Amino acid sequence: MAIVELTVCPLGTGTTSASKYVAGAHEILSSQSSVKFMLNPMGTVMEGNIDEIFSLIRKIQEDVFDKGVDRVYSIIKVDDRRDKISTMEQKLNSVNSKLK
Repeated sequence: MAIVELTVCPLGTGTTSASKYVAGAHEILSSQSSVKFMLNPMGTVMEGNIDEIFSLIRKIQEDVFDKGVDRVYSIIKVDDRRDKISTMEQKLNSVNSKLK
């Protein structure tokens, strides 16, 4: 299982706002049930099968282009751990347990 963070930056839109593109990404993610996801202030974190996640990333990229953007810069961080199952919740709990 992989945990992937995606940040999509539409370029050349004439505005500094990206919220409509983030909303579009979340509509795509909400339309499926196999990949868990969580919005954060700087991107979206997804958890699931790596192939399914990359397929969703491609759909999200195309959605931005479909909205009239000519250039999209995306930042993708991948944590693909194979020695044990790791989830977004487990990663957060691990850090939080050390803060107490």
